[in-house]
Amino acid sequence: MYTSLFDAVFADSFFSPMRTVYVVSDSQLEEIKLKQRQEELDNLEASRKRLEKTYQSRIKIIDEREHELQEELKALAPGEKTPELSTEETEKCDVKD
Repeated sequence: MYTSLFDAVFADSFFSPMRTVYVVSDSQLEEIKLKQRQEELDNLEASRKRLEKTYQSRIKIIDEREHELQEELKALAPGEKTPELSTEETEKCDVKD
């Protein structure tokens, strides 16, 4: 007897859904959960360390740039402030109507 093309396609294991079921004891399940939680904790700790390292690196770059800008501002600022005019000099400069 011949099978239809439709039956041949869906009978092929490539297209049919395959489910794998594992049967484990309660103690094995607890071990698996424990291992998964430990891996998650390790990943979180590693992520925290990477973030802290990146943060410290960025802070260092910002501090260096801030220092450079402060030095540039000092270099661009005039050396001495102009002396204030005495009252006699200001009276001479007053505009009279």
